[in-house]
Amino acid sequence: MRGGRRRTEDALMRPARRHALPLILLALAALLGLNLLWGSTGLLWPFGTGAQAEAARAIVLELRLPRALAALAAGGLLGLAGALVQVLTRNPLADPYILGVSGGAAVGALLAILLGLPLLVQHLGAAAGAAGALLLVLLLARGEGAWTRHRLLLTGVVLAAAFGALITLLLALAPTTALRGMLFWLMGDLSAAPAPWFALTGLFLLSLALLPWARDLNILTRGETAAAALGVSVAALRRASYLGAALATALAVITAGSIGFVGLLAPHLARLSLGADHRTALPGAIAIGALLVLSADLAARTAIAPQQLPAGALLALLGAPLFLYLLQRDARR
Repeated sequence: MRGGRRRTEDALMRPARRHALPLILLALAALLGLNLLWGSTGLLWPFGTGAQAEAARAIVLELRLPRALAALAAGGLLGLAGALVQVLTRNPLADPYILGVSGGAAVGALLAILLGLPLLVQHLGAAAGAAGALLLVLLLARGEGAWTRHRLLLTGVVLAAAFGALITLLLALAPTTALRGMLFWLMGDLSAAPAPWFALTGLFLLSLALLPWARDLNILTRGETAAAALGVSVAALRRASYLGAALATALAVITAGSIGFVGLLAPHLARLSLGADHRTALPGAIAIGALLVLSADLAARTAIAPQQLPAGALLALLGAPLFLYLLQRDARR
């Protein structure tokens, strides 16, 4: 049994290029620094003394740093959720939004915006909607028996469709004054992101809890029967993957709204650059997800400054052709 597990892991590790992960992390650090220094007011150097340096420090530390950290956390959470969902469904086209949690968060946030409630209440509404959606999926998916992978995902898909109908209804009922803010939230916008520490803490704790499962995720990609034969607790792994992906998606949506394509693209790019071994692919998906959202937010803040664009819309414009390229690349292979 141990020999079979070891051979499976070795087969996954052969194509891995671990030297790429430090380069990805280095690029992430450089992009984070660029997000701090460059914005709608141009390039700022918060060094030295004097009134100008003091103003630059205030802009960097009070405005740009929280927003950049929120983008990093949201991207990392979506990358992690996407990698888990694609293993859970054994479908490389799976997206974390199929879990239904993002739809519940969107309904809660949009309802608060429609009622004209303060920004803090909007974030609390998104959190309550995400928690309610997660609880609803878990209750409905259980039925009279135990949870199964297919029942969980089908329940999430059905609830996501129902939440989509509610979102359309809320947009139809919204006055013109609230419609712009609602659309920006739906397209993914970091201009009103909450303090990033909660999302960063969630990303750290989820990574700490889920990365030890990476070896078992490697085996699960070969099928549940093979994984069970090699000693993997398939039911526990499924529950951990689903709950981890759902919580990561909820935290990301509460932080940055509905930013699409990250959970779909980041795991693909991680496997392409690091190989299929989840001991490197999971950290890679987190880092690449953060890179994608940081890049989109930088472009959203600077493309037509001082006006800002929704980062999610820009990411979809760039992500769609990139994903089509990856599909064509796989087809040629």
